[in-house]
Amino acid sequence: MSNCDEAMTKHFDGCRAAIVGLMGKGEVTRDDVANLRRRVLGDNAVTRDEAEALFALECAHLPKCQEWTAFLVEAITDHVVWQARPTGVVNTPQAEWLLAQVDRARSVTSLAVLVNVLAEAHRVPMWLAAAARGRANAGWPGVREALEAARLEMAQAA
Repeated sequence: MSNCDEAMTKHFDGCRAAIVGLMGKGEVTRDDVANLRRRVLGDNAVTRDEAEALFALECAHLPKCQEWTAFLVEAITDHVVWQARPTGVVNTPQAEWLLAQVDRARSVTSLAVLVNVLAEAHRVPMWLAAAARGRANAGWPGVREALEAARLEMAQAA
């Protein structure tokens, strides 16, 4: 293994360790998200291991700061839509992986990830939008409240 490869391996291991380490902390704070933003989104690609660790953290029943949602949405969208080749195209295996992660988390935040991927991608499997609608209508905790809050915000803006 070259020095460059070794440094990259240590970086990726360190990022995953930083994510997993938050599970034992008891909460995800604004400072934690800022640290993850630097480590995970810095100058490097979000790896599949890191993306899965982020979803595992989403699944953990921990209080999370408001910044967590935007960070998770950005990191996973970057991984699925912009880092894979060709960029902007979500293929069937990527869509299946994403849907499995979203289904495991069953949260408003994971649904926000799915919706953002649909919004940013240039091309996705035809079934993915229907799958997102199905999950939005499935009665997951917090989804109804989030949709109602969004409707009220749009009505006030109009």
